[in-house]
Amino acid sequence: MTRAIPQGLAPVRHVLDNGAVIIAKEARTIRAVTINATIRAGSVCEPDERLGLSHLVSRVIDRGTEQRSGDQIADELDRRGVALMVRSTRHALSLVCTCLAEDFEAVLEVVADIVIRPTFPEEEITTRRGEVLTSIRQDEDNPAVTATQALFGLLYPDGHPYGRPAKGRVDTVERIDRAGLRAFHAARFAPPTLSLVLVGDLDRDRAVAVSESVFGGWRVPLPAEPVLSHPSTPAGRRELVIPMMNKVQADIAYGFTTIVRSDPAYYACELINNALGQYAIGGRLGDSIRERQGMAYYVFSVLDANVIEGPLIIRAGVNPANVERAIASIDAEVTRMGRDGVSDGELADCKRYLIGSMPRMLETNAGIATFLQTAEFFSLGLDYDLRVPALLDAVTLEEANAAARRVLAADRAAVVVAGPYQKGAGH
Repeated sequence: MTRAIPQGLAPVRHVLDNGAVIIAKEARTIRAVTINATIRAGSVCEPDERLGLSHLVSRVIDRGTEQRSGDQIADELDRRGVALMVRSTRHALSLVCTCLAEDFEAVLEVVADIVIRPTFPEEEITTRRGEVLTSIRQDEDNPAVTATQALFGLLYPDGHPYGRPAKGRVDTVERIDRAGLRAFHAARFAPPTLSLVLVGDLDRDRAVAVSESVFGGWRVPLPAEPVLSHPSTPAGRRELVIPMMNKVQADIAYGFTTIVRSDPAYYACELINNALGQYAIGGRLGDSIRERQGMAYYVFSVLDANVIEGPLIIRAGVNPANVERAIASIDAEVTRMGRDGVSDGELADCKRYLIGSMPRMLETNAGIATFLQTAEFFSLGLDYDLRVPALLDAVTLEEANAAARRVLAADRAAVVVAGPYQKGAGH
């Protein structure tokens, strides 16, 4: 079988004495290197009264260190043609950039300085906080975002970290100050929470040595991992309508909690999600609701199995007059797949598609680095790219249909509609 991650030798994984993990992968197609430094400091680590901490840290962390001002950082990166992207998710904060191979050591030194020694200047906090508050208010005026965030609140209620808005709320972000950012950094940024992936035109052993030189002296104890409760099994269906009468389109968010990423049924669930509507028109939802019935501007499904039971979410944008018909059609497709499963031919098509799409996911150094970060986070192994095709191909029809029965049930779905719609108002 052809190796999924192309070019060069297999990745190497090295753990520094301070606990930081270094993964280096040679890929010499172009003279460039992608740096992906990921720290387990996502939104699940935030206290309830400071929601949005991780997101605001991601907006300010590169605006000054003990050794460099924000302008100096920008200048060092700009003159090498490097754009640094910083983003925060539920579980991690990542700094990602691609540089020329000859600039790798200098750029990695800047990235390490940002990770280890940020100063969070007051004027930058004020500017970035204002931008985040504007973004939150824009989200509150967006039916698609509103519906999705409300769905997570139904799936993960009572303040569960998965149910909280990643950017925070206006009231919580307004309370975040420099002391809070510094405290979050001091508490969550530590060598054992860092995984550094380097992919490109580099020597693996040299990459590890350079990484050790810039990160090896960092000494901070491992913070306690946040304790995440498992979502309870819902007693029945939950529905919520959020009227936004000044909008043109209604957005539907419909979903369930499913499985943890380590569950052996993950690959069966991934195939079921693909058949349902992972790529819109290619799945049952797109074929029925968009193509044959013409009811949706878009419709798709996404599976996010995670550290705890992650969601399977169906999203659709529709004319307000079609809300109830669209939900009924989603119910019908969910019920049919949960009851009858998929056919042999459908399962074979999904396997072929997912296996065949892997090389496209790994065409770039950045794609390979993201794949290796995911494999590291979920302890999947450096040879995960080799094993994925066989893991998908090994799923039997019985296993796939058992997964469908396990996760798909319209009578326990959570459903949110946001937009110019009111239930029972004559639509």
